[in-house]
Amino acid sequence: MILNYIWIALILIAVFAGIVQMIFFGQAEIMNDILQSTFSSAKTGFEISIGLTGVLALWMGIMKIGEQAGVVNKMSRLVSPFFSRLFPEVPKGHPAFGSMFMNLSATMLGIDNAATPTGLKAMKELQDISPDKTKASNPMIMFMVLVTSGLTLVPVSIMVYRAQMGAANPADVFLPILLATFFAAVAGIIAVAVAQKIRLWDPVILGTLLGMGALVGAILVTASLVPQEQFSRWSTVVASMLLLGVIVWFVIEAMVARINVYDAFIDGAKEGFHTAVGIIPYLIAILVAVGMFRASGAMDWLVRGMGWCFASLGLNTDFVPALPTALMRPLSGGGARGLMVDAMAQYGADSFVGRLVSIVQGSTDTTFYILAVYFGSVNIKDTRYAVVCSLIADVFGILAAILLAYLFFH
Repeated sequence: MILNYIWIALILIAVFAGIVQMIFFGQAEIMNDILQSTFSSAKTGFEISIGLTGVLALWMGIMKIGEQAGVVNKMSRLVSPFFSRLFPEVPKGHPAFGSMFMNLSATMLGIDNAATPTGLKAMKELQDISPDKTKASNPMIMFMVLVTSGLTLVPVSIMVYRAQMGAANPADVFLPILLATFFAAVAGIIAVAVAQKIRLWDPVILGTLLGMGALVGAILVTASLVPQEQFSRWSTVVASMLLLGVIVWFVIEAMVARINVYDAFIDGAKEGFHTAVGIIPYLIAILVAVGMFRASGAMDWLVRGMGWCFASLGLNTDFVPALPTALMRPLSGGGARGLMVDAMAQYGADSFVGRLVSIVQGSTDTTFYILAVYFGSVNIKDTRYAVVCSLIADVFGILAAILLAYLFFH
């Protein structure tokens, strides 16, 4: 329901902004720009979906091998003590626990290609036990907020972009990004826990969160002791080896269990293909609305207005040039990435703004894209409070990014 209102608002605001600019500022071409953005955004949405087809077919095929070999059940039992408390409505040992664990692990390691298929697999498994097939269940909402908070231990892609833009030390934003995305994830968990009356002071939940905090600290210590280029290279190698290790593990387990590995892969790949086709309408819908909002200039108006408000309050406004990236991040990953690169090109990769946009880019994930794809894959119409809790995580992540940028680089 909330996605419906947001979608309508983005389109109406875009058209209104276009009319105002055409009448009062003589920009007659603006309406054509808005119209063209609908075609280009629809094309982009279709191309993204087609691009996902191969990846989804591959990884859902591998997941099917692991499922039939019993590996996913083993992983479910491994994380069940913690997940059964965050997801109390999911039966203990349910395969969804294994799929969710693999999704979140891939996200933390920065392996996006493996994260999406396992996440969609988890959504299908959660849908199977949901009493209302058109409404987001409590476990779905908790899972979505964990995904959209985008907890990433090693932001390799952002460090690569900074290197390409000429940063003297591309990994100097590693620590602020890690802290910002961790705060976003914790804020998201707390928001959903309050809504669902989950006891966060449970010893298992509290111990796991403290353990994650300790892991974050260990990574930070390692990053401070190892040369940055070497650390980035190691993190990429470790992530790749872990991913390949999972594939080999699944295949070996299937062979031991005397499973027809090839047939299992084909069955999963077929599911992946149908899933990729099914999300096309949802993806096109959200990208068209975002494209119109950007093309109308409404985003620029919003940023200038916020800058004026902050200046009127006597606050330091050095962070304002990074706001377009912050506002675009929940709407479009590609759009935010383009704005990040543009800001680094304009202000310099090692400037305050250049570093801030990098931290913002890594502080959270593309909320509306993820919600459209994941909920669309299981035909959920009513997302309930998933959008609100996801945006709470986004706000905390972005605010943390701004404050950490001032702390580290201002």
